[in-house]
Amino acid sequence: MTVIARPTDPTTSTTSPLGTARRLAADDALWRPHLDFDPVSRYYRRLLADGAHEAWLLTWLPGQGTPWHDHGGSAGAFVVLQGVLVERTARHGLVRGIRRIHTRGASHAFGPEYVHRVTNEGPDPAVSLHVYAPRLASMTDYDEHDGILEAVATRTAEAW
Repeated sequence: MTVIARPTDPTTSTTSPLGTARRLAADDALWRPHLDFDPVSRYYRRLLADGAHEAWLLTWLPGQGTPWHDHGGSAGAFVVLQGVLVERTARHGLVRGIRRIHTRGASHAFGPEYVHRVTNEGPDPAVSLHVYAPRLASMTDYDEHDGILEAVATRTAEAW
């Protein structure tokens, strides 16, 4: 099943990860000077971190993506600033059949138990802004085998 993600309600609290992501995305002077693209793997840069949140800018050339991963118990949100990103999700270790297409301006929030993978499947570069609360302390990567996820590595904040 494919779902086209639409921009969501702009009245969301500005202190939530989604509200913070939207506020930061609207300030292109904050993120635009840091745009960079890496031909080998997706580029990422932390834009800010405070006691409650941290924000990351990610760029994606065609074909680049994340492995299946969680956010170590942090809730989060992202906004697509340019291009199109495709997201697949898992729940309780099982890959769901949903394929979300996030276009420019789309935003998406998720809770602390969220597991997903994000990929630029299109022909054009993509840019997104991600906010996590609390700040990321760890992330676990997973391999998929016949729709079942198996944890393969946990990275801590010191690794990125």
